[in-house]
Amino acid sequence: MFVVGLTGGIAAGKTLVSTRLASHGAAHIDADKLAREVVEPGSAGLRAIAERFGPTVLSDDGSLDRAALGSIVFADPDARLALEAITHPAVRQLSQQRMREAVADDASRVVVYDVPLLVESRGAGEFDHVVVVHTPRDERISRLVDLRGMTRADAERRVDAQATDEARLAVADDVVDSSTSIESTLEQTDRLAERLQALARAKVSRQ
Repeated sequence: MFVVGLTGGIAAGKTLVSTRLASHGAAHIDADKLAREVVEPGSAGLRAIAERFGPTVLSDDGSLDRAALGSIVFADPDARLALEAITHPAVRQLSQQRMREAVADDASRVVVYDVPLLVESRGAGEFDHVVVVHTPRDERISRLVDLRGMTRADAERRVDAQATDEARLAVADDVVDSSTSIESTLEQTDRLAERLQALARAKVSRQ
């Protein structure tokens, strides 16, 4: 199995890159989607969150009120760490299951694990290759304000709750510069897909 850790700060353009890699045949596993799965109503994860943060983080229907929880954890580093201690082990277990399923019929298939918090929580060592989608901090803040309607203060808080650009770039095997245009980002991703496929085939041939 050849697993690529795909990361980048919020509003960097990871979705564009991951979608393009999938169009080249890669299996795309989204850590954020897995994180939602492990806190679905009735899950052990949701029960643990309610016990730690109280009933105010639950909606009337018993599901997780993400906005309420977000307002707590993005303003309090200790609260964020407590949440991660609940969700990260469950996400890790589910991700490993999905990876095995992705290569069940093709051992040389590239598996792209899209994980925003790779630097903060997963670490680069568990991946065969790390790709960072990079747009500088100030540009990402502007995107959050202009495209998602956040206040600048909220946007800065979201961006600064994640790893710095320097920390992400330090673990990169490849960097996709997503700061210019969509066309440039896609062209870089097409070239990246070819390299990743070659690396995956080479790894499988050695096994």
